[in-house]
Amino acid sequence: MENDVPFFWVALFAYLGATLLYALDVGAPKRWFGRLAFVTLLVGFCSHSVALVIRTVVTGHPPFTGMYEYASSLAWAIVLFYFLLQLRHKAGNLGLFVSPIAFVVIVVASLFPKEMESQLVPALQSYWLQIHVTLAVIGEGAFAVACAGAVMYLLKSARDTKWLPSLETLDSVTYRAILVGYPLFTLGALFAGAIWAWKAWGRPWGWDPKEVGSLVVWLIYSAYLHARVTQGWRGKRAAVLAIIGFCAAVFTFISNLFIGGLHSYV
Repeated sequence: MENDVPFFWVALFAYLGATLLYALDVGAPKRWFGRLAFVTLLVGFCSHSVALVIRTVVTGHPPFTGMYEYASSLAWAIVLFYFLLQLRHKAGNLGLFVSPIAFVVIVVASLFPKEMESQLVPALQSYWLQIHVTLAVIGEGAFAVACAGAVMYLLKSARDTKWLPSLETLDSVTYRAILVGYPLFTLGALFAGAIWAWKAWGRPWGWDPKEVGSLVVWLIYSAYLHARVTQGWRGKRAAVLAIIGFCAAVFTFISNLFIGGLHSYV
């Protein structure tokens, strides 16, 4: 099979279905809507994984070139990190806030051309690109889950609803997601990106819009971790900063659509 698109569409509609089922689970006397939503999300994730594997095998390179591949991989990374986090924390109804983010990202991916490109431009023919984008995408997936936890924290603090986990759990989920995403993003977006740029263009930094955006994202999450470790920042201030960081990451992600630069192909 050389067509990943059918599996992609299964994933898209599964993420939509999971979002709706999680919404129906809120306030329901029994939690079977939530269980069905989890299974639906898992089915979508498996189908999404198959789509990415097919694309990798057919093209001969990881699915990181072009907005379709990058956005699709980001949606996959968001769901992946959600499942990994659930294994440790069991944060109830976190999926209600994560699945819509994954759905929106995969919808964005669906808006772009899906043709497979086997022949890459010379600048993209580097294993440093693969390291750069792989780590950056997984790190951004963790930041998305952290944002979901932060939004839930603010909702819980504004109104003590029983269907949301405790404030302590939500604060911990947000912190741990950033704690994992930060080093991955640092190594991928900044260090591996600088090495790739040096090998591709002869310089590690060129003030490209995405380079600047990635630096801003890194500084925001650096401030979050610094304030938490040294000043004991928790609660609303930390949640707001986590949300700002992800919003900056989203802006960086879409910046090449209206700002020219060396990342115009991603």
